[in-house]
Amino acid sequence: MSLAACVLIACAAETPDKPSTVADTIYSGGPILTMDEKQPRADAVAVKDGRIIAVGSAADIAEHKGSGTEVFDLMGRAMVPGFVDSHGHVVFGGLQALSANLLPSPDGEVTDIASLKRALKQWAEENAEAVAATNMIIGFGYDNAQLKELRHPTRADLDEVALDVPVLIVHQSGHLGVANSKALELAGINKDSKPPAGGVIQRGENGEPNGVLEEYAFFSVLAPLLGQLGDEGLVAFARAGSKLWAQFGYTTGQDGRSSKAAFKALQKAAADGDIPIDVVAFPDVLEGRDFIKQSVSREYVDNVRVGGCKLTIDGSPQGFTALRDRPYYDPVGNYPEGYKGYAAINQEQLQEAVNWCFEHGLQILVHSNGEGASDMLIAAFRNAREKYGDPGNRPVLVHGQFQREDQVDSFKELGVFQSVFPMHTYYWGDWHREHTVGPEVAENISPTGWIRQRGLMFGTHHDAPVALPNSMRVLDATVNRRTRSGYILGPDQRVDVETALKAMTIWPAWQHLEENEKGSIEVGKLADFVVLSEDPTAIAPEELAELKVVQTIKEGIVIFEARPGEPSARLQYAPFSSNPEAAHHVLHSLSADATVH
Repeated sequence: MSLAACVLIACAAETPDKPSTVADTIYSGGPILTMDEKQPRADAVAVKDGRIIAVGSAADIAEHKGSGTEVFDLMGRAMVPGFVDSHGHVVFGGLQALSANLLPSPDGEVTDIASLKRALKQWAEENAEAVAATNMIIGFGYDNAQLKELRHPTRADLDEVALDVPVLIVHQSGHLGVANSKALELAGINKDSKPPAGGVIQRGENGEPNGVLEEYAFFSVLAPLLGQLGDEGLVAFARAGSKLWAQFGYTTGQDGRSSKAAFKALQKAAADGDIPIDVVAFPDVLEGRDFIKQSVSREYVDNVRVGGCKLTIDGSPQGFTALRDRPYYDPVGNYPEGYKGYAAINQEQLQEAVNWCFEHGLQILVHSNGEGASDMLIAAFRNAREKYGDPGNRPVLVHGQFQREDQVDSFKELGVFQSVFPMHTYYWGDWHREHTVGPEVAENISPTGWIRQRGLMFGTHHDAPVALPNSMRVLDATVNRRTRSGYILGPDQRVDVETALKAMTIWPAWQHLEENEKGSIEVGKLADFVVLSEDPTAIAPEELAELKVVQTIKEGIVIFEARPGEPSARLQYAPFSSNPEAAHHVLHSLSADATVH
């Protein structure tokens, strides 16, 4: 912006205040990317009472300056609409912020089994009061694909961390985990235990459980281990998760597969003023139908609402629990010949759940990772459309990582919005090429190119706590599709920066039926903004991941501001010891809320 334009806004001759036109705040001094096709860029934006009242040139916006107007100087940095979370788990994301960090680089320092054990021991020592109060050592984010040994830790490994205290670690996918001997004992899992439907208890050569639990076998262990703790635990998770989302520029978050208890925790934290962003919850349609019908709303109360239903068909591709239409390429582990993964539910359960949502006009978000799971979902949506027509509920495919091109066509035909997961190209792209689906199929994981070729909108997500809710990593992966090794995975599936930004703003706002309120910088919409360190459209694409969220603004109020010299795109852990009075409660049961993908 020119010096004359800045002076025009800052020093414009003031006229008597007109309450309907005088702004509370004027934003100027840097590029403003609006996501509004009618006016893609602007010099300045005027805001009053948390809403945008004008967007345009410096001269036009200067007319809205009054005696009490604050001028927010962008200082050459870029402003974009607040990011809208296309899929994540805000409450369970609090666990990521409040447990031992077992993530690999670049988000953590665990590289092998030895460093994993060190991280757990160090966390237990630093949080001794909480460990004593909760009788639990918990860690999040290990990834066997990134461990030197290329295997899961076992109960024997975790027994070296502690024998008398339950130890539970959660895989980065959220679909499996490992328990030590004490945790297995408390959960009642032994040599004679039968795996639950939709779950696997991995065993050693002697038939004894080796500590690795998949899907519903893992989820079921959470209840006896965590259920004795108080309700304030979920409130602590909700508070920590929502603030973590704000740190990365999200002004609207999602709590996918939210339990009733998790939503009540969001409500409690929000009523206390501790949820700085909007959060939309989608409870499990198999478990909470009465609650969904009673609670679903388009209106937020204290920043939270129930938006519809969530359903999960299969599991994690990197953990080999997603349902494919063909065998896995080269799975690492003890898998039978021709292993394709498995579904957590059958076709009848899927159809009945989808029908219920269509019958009641409720939005449904369905987790489907493998081609086999998407075949099931397409059949269910087609039957529901034939029976109920289009109720205007904007059904959503969550992940859809391994799709055939004909499946993309089917989802278009059925009016299904795709919330895809391009971050997988960075975190697990090499793993998918070498072990999961092989080099040919891996090129088309999260097929944003195919989706755009058909003129469709889509959303991109981080699925935190599977990955950090790192918006710039989402942007980078969608544009570049560069793996950890530097390989470009599926160059034809890449999209440009403007498209990638729409997939984080206006398109997921449409997904949540909030396109008239959010997602673009337009007159009448909420003043939800993100200030970035540079203009993402003006730098080299390979530099996108280095961009920083400088400020997050919700309805005209700064809810996050990066401290000078401190990287904003790095998880700031808040150990239990920083809040000793909450130690008894911070690890509350997540048994109904723990499926993350």
